[in-house]
Amino acid sequence: MSLSNKRFRPALLSAAIAASVTSVGVFAQEAQEGAKSLEEVTVTGFRKSVMDSIDTKRDAKAVVEAISAEDIGKLPDSSIAESIARLPGLAAQRLDGRASRVSIRGFGENESATTFNGREQVSISDNRGVEFDLYPSEIMSGVTVYKTPTASIEAEGIAGVIDMQTVKPLERGERVIKVNSQYEMTSFDKLNPDGEDQGHRATVSYIDQFAEDTIGVAFAFNTMSSPNQEERWNSWGYPEFTGPDGNNYSILGGAKPFVRSSVLDRDSVMLVVEAQPNDKLNMTFDALYVDFSDEKILRGIEIPFAWGQGSISPDSATVDPSSGFITGATTEGQRVVVRNDLETRAAELNNFGFNTKYDFSDTLQLELDVSHSAVERDIWSFESYAGTGRGDSAGIADDISYTFDGGNTGAKFDHNLDYSDFSLIQLGGPLTWGWSAALNDSLGITGTPLENTGQDGFLNTPEIDDELTSLKLAATQMVEVGIVNEVSYGVSYRDREKTKKSEGYFMTLSNFPGMLEVPEQYRLGSASLDFIGMGDMIAYDAAAMLKDGYYSLLAESLTNTSHLTKSWSVSEAVTAAFAQASFETDVAGYALTGNAGMRYVYTEQQSQGAAGQIIDGLVVTSPTDITHDYSHFLPSLNLALAIDEQQTVRFGAAKTISRARMDEMNASILVDYFGGGDNPRPDENGNFWSISGGNPELEPKEAIGVDLSYENYFSEEGYFSAALFWKDLSNWHFDDNYIVDLAGVADPETGIVPENTTATAYGKINAGGGTLQGYELSVVLPFNMFSESLDGFGLLASHTGLETDIQDQNGNDYQLPGLSQSIQTLTAYYENYGFSARASMRKRDDFKGEVYGVGFNTQQVDVVGETIVDVQLGYDFGDAGISGLEGLSVYLQGQNLTDEPFTTLSGDNALQVRDYQSYGSIYLLGFSYEL
Repeated sequence: MSLSNKRFRPALLSAAIAASVTSVGVFAQEAQEGAKSLEEVTVTGFRKSVMDSIDTKRDAKAVVEAISAEDIGKLPDSSIAESIARLPGLAAQRLDGRASRVSIRGFGENESATTFNGREQVSISDNRGVEFDLYPSEIMSGVTVYKTPTASIEAEGIAGVIDMQTVKPLERGERVIKVNSQYEMTSFDKLNPDGEDQGHRATVSYIDQFAEDTIGVAFAFNTMSSPNQEERWNSWGYPEFTGPDGNNYSILGGAKPFVRSSVLDRDSVMLVVEAQPNDKLNMTFDALYVDFSDEKILRGIEIPFAWGQGSISPDSATVDPSSGFITGATTEGQRVVVRNDLETRAAELNNFGFNTKYDFSDTLQLELDVSHSAVERDIWSFESYAGTGRGDSAGIADDISYTFDGGNTGAKFDHNLDYSDFSLIQLGGPLTWGWSAALNDSLGITGTPLENTGQDGFLNTPEIDDELTSLKLAATQMVEVGIVNEVSYGVSYRDREKTKKSEGYFMTLSNFPGMLEVPEQYRLGSASLDFIGMGDMIAYDAAAMLKDGYYSLLAESLTNTSHLTKSWSVSEAVTAAFAQASFETDVAGYALTGNAGMRYVYTEQQSQGAAGQIIDGLVVTSPTDITHDYSHFLPSLNLALAIDEQQTVRFGAAKTISRARMDEMNASILVDYFGGGDNPRPDENGNFWSISGGNPELEPKEAIGVDLSYENYFSEEGYFSAALFWKDLSNWHFDDNYIVDLAGVADPETGIVPENTTATAYGKINAGGGTLQGYELSVVLPFNMFSESLDGFGLLASHTGLETDIQDQNGNDYQLPGLSQSIQTLTAYYENYGFSARASMRKRDDFKGEVYGVGFNTQQVDVVGETIVDVQLGYDFGDAGISGLEGLSVYLQGQNLTDEPFTTLSGDNALQVRDYQSYGSIYLLGFSYEL
């Protein structure tokens, strides 16, 4: 069993399946004729990538979807997430206008696993879900999405596993030197005076072979500076208000609209070194480095309304009786907060892996795989406040009216003040938001009229460190034992540690309690808020003022416990063993192939954090360190029945797990004791201790899944597939209370250990479950099968339908985050004679998504369904036969051409818009040149 034969084994397997239903002689003759035909017709570009993806799907040992390098490099996509989201059953959630989080068959990003060259990946998010905008699409050779698992896959996820792959330089077999560059611009002019509306991308790649093709090298460098603009309506919420007829209606509580200008800077380096000194040994080293920075400039006006200080006359309210909503009203005497904010999200990723395969004999191959990956992410989110005076009652107030637009777009305001006047709008806290005893004491304003007026801004600085080391030893053996022709087995070990540190700082002007007119050297002019009717507002360089010492800082964690429960460390040591048998046989004259396997996974987890409570107004903490272990047996079965040369029926069944979110399983908790003093107060469980926070003993969610699909590969460039799938979900995670023993823990006030040592803990528990079921229809249709005159035209389309019946432990219905009941994708293309054109659409229904809220807390919101349309035009001079320009191609891309907004709601009423984010379109003009 040589490595070269092993590499092309999927093609040999397809031939074996076909041979079982066709006479050997006839098949051999047809194979030779087919090979001759392929030599005569050369298909390149996007059509070739589609063919490669079809081959991967057809020859896979499980139910998969795949994208080749041409798919990623040439579709109008700015990230791998957008390319993946075009696959059947998959969808992406946008983050600041860019596809970032991917759901598979209705399960959110935390229920799937992501691997890089088969190795589990770290994440820059607070949990396990990977944000794909970290990964440059330009340097990947392919992506495979495993919808059903095999025992040998080194990751666990109920939804599936997404594997990103780099190129194998020895398989490429030729020298490639390629350069591509793009100019990028946004359809919005820059919305902030110090923003950017133009950017660039560039990639240099090199692939070569040396020492008589025994050493291969692949290198790629990618740099990107991608601008993004946004007009955002954001509401505080919608309380009840008594209308002019005496009935209660929903009214706007307040709003925080703003304009955002962002630039995503990303530099990436990929290196692959492959050595094959003989037919028995293959060694591959790969490395990936990514330096990522996303800077956001945000300016807007925070406008209190029903939850503000102004007075609202019921007579000013315009009521829509059909919706029970007040669509317009006026507040008199209201002060607002003019904000100049800056947020930077910086990350650095390092990935290293080494894989070696050795053919110990003609029938036995040994494999060793070692890898290490680490990421550091720092967020610096800065808010600067300005207004007409300090505190709730100082300064000039405004009379403000709102009128809601139709179509979920938010509201527009009428106002009287000029918010672009630097002499009127000055730095300082115009509302009493700084409710901190430590802040009041530090400023000496406790008990004075200035109490709680010391917050002139705020700084959030959460950090993430995620590190993962893995080792795998495996063997694959060719056997002849009944119907079994191959056995693979192995052991692996993964050691992961993820740490989050959360902190926030109150910002106070150095000249407190006075207000400060923005110094001339920091003024940037104005930013327009015409999209919500507020006109222009002052714009200044708040970050420079902070750097130059205009503000003092005080840690919020002194008196606020929220940072304690958001700071933690979680370690996981995962030991796994697997055994898998591949087989082939005949069933009623049809060729049946497949694999059956068992994976045993043992996990030891340790969480370190802090237990905290407020004593005398300050947060007092003590360290926590809790360990827990669990194990799972995960069987899997994949079958493929070849009806004939082009038709296959697949069946898959497996048990899978998804590990708990790290922010829900950590050991950081808040503690209260109600058994001291003269009036002890036990809770309903008879306990005096109360705990809230993470649950370190939270175990993985579990699922048993069944898949049945029909695949018809009617052309080298086309196929049709119909699939049914069903999952039985158990041990899901829901909020509840449970009992914890605090033996030996003393009452913090008296120092005495109470007799009743049990506590009621509030957090996530394993409970509830249900089912998810759905279907997928997908087709790749080349039009040349209808007529040769249509050669080059084609269509890719898919439709997915999903239903769930999931309940919590109390019988309440539950909707999975990331689940859209209907998902569609469509790509129409033409590629021939050097010219290419593609239009792509991806559509999904409403779903629950996760966004960042106040203090960078993640929260679930109701996201309105969306349809994204992208287009690309290209011309390849070499394919067009233009002499002297071989290797040169040019292209024009347009993304989000219909300016599809990202919209979330605060309730069932479609007028209760939480977020309405308009990003405009992105245009890219570029070229590619291959030497």
